[in-house]
Amino acid sequence: MDSLLALSLLLLALYLARRALLGNKGRKNYPPIAGTVLHQLLNFGRLVEYQTELSRKHRTYRMLTPTCSYVYTVEPANVEHILRTNFANYGKGAMTHDVLEDLLGDGIFNVDGAKWRHQRKAASFEFSTRVLREYSTGVFRDTAAELAGIVAVAAARGERAVDMQDLLMRSTLDSIFQIGFGVRLGALSGSNEEGAAFARAFDDASEQVLYRFFDLLWKAKRLLNVSSEAAMKRSVRTINDFVYAVIDKKIEQMARDQHEFAKKEDILSRFLLEREKDPGCFDNKYLRDIILNFVIAGRDTSAGTLSWFLYVLCNNQHIQDKVAREVREATGTGDSDAAPAGVQEFIECLDEDAISKMQYLHAALTETLRLYPAVPIDVKYCFSDDTLPDGHAIRKGDMVNYQPYPMGRMKFLWGDDAEEFRPERWLDDDGAFVPESPYKFTAFQAGPRICLGKEFAYRQMKIFAAVLLYLFRFEMWERNSTMGFRPMLTLKMDGPLNVRVLPRRPSGQLA
Repeated sequence: MDSLLALSLLLLALYLARRALLGNKGRKNYPPIAGTVLHQLLNFGRLVEYQTELSRKHRTYRMLTPTCSYVYTVEPANVEHILRTNFANYGKGAMTHDVLEDLLGDGIFNVDGAKWRHQRKAASFEFSTRVLREYSTGVFRDTAAELAGIVAVAAARGERAVDMQDLLMRSTLDSIFQIGFGVRLGALSGSNEEGAAFARAFDDASEQVLYRFFDLLWKAKRLLNVSSEAAMKRSVRTINDFVYAVIDKKIEQMARDQHEFAKKEDILSRFLLEREKDPGCFDNKYLRDIILNFVIAGRDTSAGTLSWFLYVLCNNQHIQDKVAREVREATGTGDSDAAPAGVQEFIECLDEDAISKMQYLHAALTETLRLYPAVPIDVKYCFSDDTLPDGHAIRKGDMVNYQPYPMGRMKFLWGDDAEEFRPERWLDDDGAFVPESPYKFTAFQAGPRICLGKEFAYRQMKIFAAVLLYLFRFEMWERNSTMGFRPMLTLKMDGPLNVRVLPRRPSGQLA
């Protein structure tokens, strides 16, 4: 603690000296100082809780670093200003790009300007096609059925806890990898050790890049290849070896039979075909970056949200029962006197019409995202001096963060029950889902960078949730146990989600 205090005082002195050199610039109304980057490092294991505590004191505040301020806000008007009104002034910037480059490269989540526009246009086209929608829905159904089979075996044993976070992470990785790369990874079945190694490396690298934002010495560690940066290098090597092998295999397939390859529906194949028309448009490194960004968006976010969803439903059994009841009614499988549908029979009932009727499930998933947003904090670089709608000034070079996790817990936004899990807040008197402003509910970002895969993610989560809750009831293995957070780019639990699984129908029949 003494060394932290000394470093904090030194950091403050450096900041004040820098401010004196730069001048007061008319004594602008800069956000109040809530601490330094070293305080964040000290609280790294509970970072989102720490940021929430600060946000309850100051809706907009600063954390000091030797070179700039990290500005944090929970004001919707500020969020709209950053993400839409003055969009051109806030981007990834060089610092964020450097921090994330080893993992995300020049993918859509880590670039500005022409590269972002190119990928955004291509991704927007792909996500709007009926081919991808139908292909992805089929993949989600098949993977959910495989997951249900594994859970059923565990439920039949009864005496063992089931780690649903692990199963959901593996199953969403399988489905997203198949949609992104056209490859059956085998993570859920455990049949592919290389795939499992890729998944572990992906998680480790995701944690390390977040740590870099608060580690003032990370570049020196990387140069010397020591400590956490040596581990980061090993993780990235594992990731790259696996992904480039997949790309090379796809290129070989295309060379053997281009006519047959043109029928492929996965995203990598579509991009490879696009490259055939314009060979100079991107290389294998760019392909790697594009698809890996897609994987982190589709795997970590959906699996994390479904894990938190099951966690809150274990602690709110009446809500779990209500969702299961709606699923039966929406799919026409609600006759309690009828024999329970098997997995394949039930999967066939999950068409677009049935999924769209699940308004309470949609609300429950959205409420999960409000309290446990997949990306808890998002950062933007300020390109030129600015003033936020709340009157606070921002300097060129400041890192400006809007905060989905703290925002979901602010009483001034959601009322006195802000920290209560209540899906009904999203429904009107007729039980229809009513969305909130994307600048208040920021789980999918907003403005020009709003998540293209929003409906894609909801479809995936609703299919998985519907299959699981139709067949099973979930309870925490240890009553009253609580889950914390693993500090990563996405909001992942810090340990296994151990649950007890019981057949929801007396027979627990599976096809």
